[in-house]
Amino acid sequence: MTDLQATIEAAWNDRSLLQQAATTETINHVIEELDKGRLRVAQPLGDDWQVNDWVKKAVILYFPIRQMETIEVGPFEFRDKMRLKTNYEQQGVRVVPPAVARYGAYLAPGVILMPSYVNIGAWVGEGTMVDTWATVGSCAQIGAGVHLSGGVGIGGVLEPVQAAPVIIEDGAFIGSRSILVEGCRVGKEAVIGAGVTITGSTRIIDVTGSEPKQYRGYVPARSVVIPGTLPKQFAAGEYHVPCALIIGQRKPSTDLKTSLNDALREHGVAV
Repeated sequence: MTDLQATIEAAWNDRSLLQQAATTETINHVIEELDKGRLRVAQPLGDDWQVNDWVKKAVILYFPIRQMETIEVGPFEFRDKMRLKTNYEQQGVRVVPPAVARYGAYLAPGVILMPSYVNIGAWVGEGTMVDTWATVGSCAQIGAGVHLSGGVGIGGVLEPVQAAPVIIEDGAFIGSRSILVEGCRVGKEAVIGAGVTITGSTRIIDVTGSEPKQYRGYVPARSVVIPGTLPKQFAAGEYHVPCALIIGQRKPSTDLKTSLNDALREHGVAV
């Protein structure tokens, strides 16, 4: 890995090296390792995550060394620089038409793609469901046993290279039409209610105690989260801006495969 990283860093600082065969071979090798899940843009390190900046650089450098080509799939025609993933049967992945995943995204065995999209550099863990019209952006890290409900938008983060990708940890349930972007992180087995928007700077307020407790861009494990608003004073007057509210915790008795509605009903929230 040290040699791979050194080659990528050199090409990042001197783009003329992209003309050399050794450099393009290294970039292609890194993307293949991402595609097979042997290398990740970010990986868990204890209770935290380590972002591998140089791997993100390799993804960015992959674009200029690729050529545009026409791809025909039955009656459909595409024109792009990136190949699509193939050999799903060997990988143990179910893909429902017209779901698309780009080469360089890893899908673990047991992943189910309903009509959806997974971008290059993403990592999707075992048994995760990417539901209809959900999108998994570039380099996003989705854990095992996660459910991304219909229309969920998981943002991609390529640049700046030091920025953390969106991270959804094992067992989380992301409600329909939620938007998670800008390197936010959702802890294990958290339940995100329908329509919640979380960015890297979103205020996430735990309102379960006598005093509010605030997080920024991070949802603690097993939290149940719904949309909320906060008053904010502007020159033109006071208006309400979006936030997210932690209204409870998943109970040990709750089945890890519970529906979003069941989890929220435990806390008296209608959806």
